[in-house]
Amino acid sequence: MILNKDTAKKTAEFLLQIKAIKLSPSEPFNWASGWKSPIYCDNRITLSFPSVRNFLKEEIAKLVELKHGKPDAIAGVATGAIAIGVLVAQELGVPFVYVRPEAKKHGRKNQIEGHLEKGQNVVVIEDLISTGKSSLLAVEALKEADANVKGMIAIFTYGFEVAENNFKESNVELTTLSDYEYLLEQALDSNYISDKELNTLQDWRKNPSSWNQ
Repeated sequence: MILNKDTAKKTAEFLLQIKAIKLSPSEPFNWASGWKSPIYCDNRITLSFPSVRNFLKEEIAKLVELKHGKPDAIAGVATGAIAIGVLVAQELGVPFVYVRPEAKKHGRKNQIEGHLEKGQNVVVIEDLISTGKSSLLAVEALKEADANVKGMIAIFTYGFEVAENNFKESNVELTTLSDYEYLLEQALDSNYISDKELNTLQDWRKNPSSWNQ
């Protein structure tokens, strides 16, 4: 769900500007999943640009309060959303924890790092949503720790149908600053891509797992 169109376009503009998102329809990227893709997104790059990270911090914090009220804590999904999660928690003046993909094999064997009390209201922060699987595993870990997960807010989503279904099945409300549609709109408006490349990028999103095989 997108709440603010201006924020969505501005976020897309920033991500393209600093090359956190790269579009390359003619020379696709290889994802770790084995998919070939004309887009690659690494939102950790935003941390190196103070004006961009401040924009993201402020906009996500606004969304948190608008959608869910002020939570008892912010939870970041490791590792990509730890830093932005800390910034949002700082902006809101609330505690921060982060969630590992799985519990550590040594020491205290934590999956959730930081102090979290049972029954606390938590909003989860994520940097990028593809299928949503890893993000929802973090939500499950928080629920198992008896946290009350109010919802998730992310910087960007590809908007895959599988992700929408996964969030719906898990009964988790997802809100993002921007998404694939706004990205393509901004890329076209700024002459980053041509009409032909736009068609390629739209075709990929329809069936990304078998695209360009």
